[in-house]
Amino acid sequence: MSDDSERDYCLIDAARPPRAEGPPYAECVQCRKPTEYPESYKGITLCPVCEWQEAQRTACSG
Repeated sequence: MSDDSERDYCLIDAARPPRAEGPPYAECVQCRKPTEYPESYKGITLCPVCEWQEAQRTACSG
């Protein structure tokens, strides 16, 4: 396997919402705590703790 294909294997193309300048903040879709994202953002938002936990679950092993 080439170096390029190994690097591309673990890349996830996930769009992140823009950071909010201030309140009101969107609720986390898992725990309902405030996130760092604006309330007006349409899509899935996670608080920093849930984002970290999701990253751990979806991280590449190996």
